[in-house]
Amino acid sequence: MKQTPRENRPRNSYYDGPVSDHFDGTVFFNPEGETPLGLRDLMRWQFGGGRARWPKRAESPFAPVRPDERVGGDGLRVTMIGHASLLIQVAGLNILTDPVWSQRASPFSFAGPRRVAAPGVRFDDLPPIDIVIVTHNHYDHLDLATLSRLQARHAPRIVTPLGNDTIIRRVIPGARFSTMDWGDRLSLDGGIAIDCEPCHHWSARGTRDRRMALWAAFVVSTPAGKIYHVGDTGFHGGANYRAAKEKHGGFRLANLPVGAYEPRWFMKAQHQNPEEAVEGMLLCGADFAIGHHWGTFQLTDEAIGDPLAALHAALDRRGMARWRFRPMHSGEVFDVPA
Repeated sequence: MKQTPRENRPRNSYYDGPVSDHFDGTVFFNPEGETPLGLRDLMRWQFGGGRARWPKRAESPFAPVRPDERVGGDGLRVTMIGHASLLIQVAGLNILTDPVWSQRASPFSFAGPRRVAAPGVRFDDLPPIDIVIVTHNHYDHLDLATLSRLQARHAPRIVTPLGNDTIIRRVIPGARFSTMDWGDRLSLDGGIAIDCEPCHHWSARGTRDRRMALWAAFVVSTPAGKIYHVGDTGFHGGANYRAAKEKHGGFRLANLPVGAYEPRWFMKAQHQNPEEAVEGMLLCGADFAIGHHWGTFQLTDEAIGDPLAALHAALDRRGMARWRFRPMHSGEVFDVPA
């Protein structure tokens, strides 16, 4: 994979650490993978046409819910907030992933992708939040306004890959962090552990900080089973799914992105499509899967309902029951079978 000479790059203001198999001293990269396409290709996509029109507002078939305060025993409950924001309740622990309650996934309040589906849980109806997992720093995953509200109300532990803590600390200096590299493990009380694992993606908050903070998937191991959470990823030949299966032995649940994948020539390296998500579910050995990253913010060209139709078609081609892989709507609740 071609790397930009270090002397031609901006200084990394997020992270300063040793060189590794995915960090060259300045930027992070996907081993044996692909780098994101550049400005010329971005302009080719943006002005090339083919973008479907989304509605200004999309009503979920599910009304906003008020979750129970805790779920214990063998229970594993997931409530869809919207996009990649999920409330995971397991082993008495409440976990939020990539929480975004803002109206735009953007650095601006007046421009950028606008929310078309209301959050599936009103912010004031959240139960006590123990852990927030932030998978990477793109604006549809790392929302500083929401993290500030969560800090004021719940003061959760924020679990995030290298460098992202720097971005958050600048706005929330009092936040508690567990900052992780690929391969790290965080052990918690009650037989719970969180592992930081590779995914094939990238990061940026602006034009001069590409790949200066790490991106990651996470495995949450609990007495009620293992959960594999992937915020964003390209399929990358299934390599990371195979590695997760080999290391963790399979999962009760995998949370996998199924949207923001068109046009394929531009998005393939960073966003898997529903067909690849189904293959990923099988490769990682998940009993059940949740499809997220669709139906809330229009980031790419496909129509709002295309991921749902494509996922069902992919499952049908393989003869798999649709209830095993649920593309969840805002406000939908899934009590995962044991």
